[in-house]
Amino acid sequence: MRRILPQRRDCETFEMAYGGLAKSHTITLGFYEDGTLGEVFINGGKTGEVVEAIARDSAVLLSLALQYGAELSNIKSAITRDEQGSPQSIVGAVIDRLCEGQP
Repeated sequence: MRRILPQRRDCETFEMAYGGLAKSHTITLGFYEDGTLGEVFINGGKTGEVVEAIARDSAVLLSLALQYGAELSNIKSAITRDEQGSPQSIVGAVIDRLCEGQP
């Protein structure tokens, strides 16, 4: 069952560099009343670019997974990584940062 976020909720926004892009990504997190993470927004890149759409859509899917009860640590273990264990996408980098507890 999906846990719906309240209409008014605490949020936190931070900047994050990824992929050597000149412009950093803006990450916004939305929380339930109890402080549990419930939504993620990722904005970055040039509007209209495929990579920007992929980042936004990935954040939507991550948000829905969290709202349906998926654990962030389980999602972290499932993302694509390179030979050194680094995430291969901006959403993976955001997940790693959230799991480290440093938004």
